[in-house]
Amino acid sequence: MFCHFCGTKVADNAQFCPNCGQPISSPASPGGTPPPPPNVPAPGSAPGAPWTPPVGIKAQPGRWIGEGWSLVTSDLGNYLLISLIFVLLNGVPLIQGALVAGFHIFTMKKLMGRRGDVGDLFKGFNFFVHTLVASLLIGIFVFAGTLACFIPGLVIAAMYKFTFLFIVDKRMEFWPAMQASHAVVRNDYFGFTMFLILAFLVNVLGFLCLIVGLLVTVPVTIAAITVAYKEIVGVDPATVDAL
Repeated sequence: MFCHFCGTKVADNAQFCPNCGQPISSPASPGGTPPPPPNVPAPGSAPGAPWTPPVGIKAQPGRWIGEGWSLVTSDLGNYLLISLIFVLLNGVPLIQGALVAGFHIFTMKKLMGRRGDVGDLFKGFNFFVHTLVASLLIGIFVFAGTLACFIPGLVIAAMYKFTFLFIVDKRMEFWPAMQASHAVVRNDYFGFTMFLILAFLVNVLGFLCLIVGLLVTVPVTIAAITVAYKEIVGVDPATVDAL
């Protein structure tokens, strides 16, 4: 049996498509379409509808940074190489968003037990337009918030930390992805802002270690954000397999 929405082959007894999440009409119950699962728009709804996170989310900055450290040190060679390429290319205008997305792709694969390689860094360019627009908008919003007062700038930066993961994992466009990221963070503005500050301090420490330490601290902070996303939102295995 195949999904009528995306064409993915699914099990005969499946109620929902593992790729797009849409409900499957089972041959055993013709005409009977089960209700869509939580956080998945019903058929016919507007594309890119905002994702609704579960309530009661609390940030755990220290634990996420610790798990990011464990993940990076478990494959330090690849992370150092990817981080070196990332740092060298980061000065090229307009590609920072795609590079961050690619870094998340590699880390998502590691978290899901898939084989990742250095080439994953460049797979973020498959989402170039949305990552570019998102990075530009986030930069503008953070700059405006910082001009108004330093603290709002930090909060705004924290609000959109999961944007690139939503673009890659859920195939969202830039604005729904930014809304989804904000929907997660608004459960605990203070906690997620502390997460951002802790990640920044980790990178400051890396900079002080003869700058070379950034090759370790940058992937640790990106890994920590990916770990937090996987715990709160959940990574779609079908997406990871398709990357």
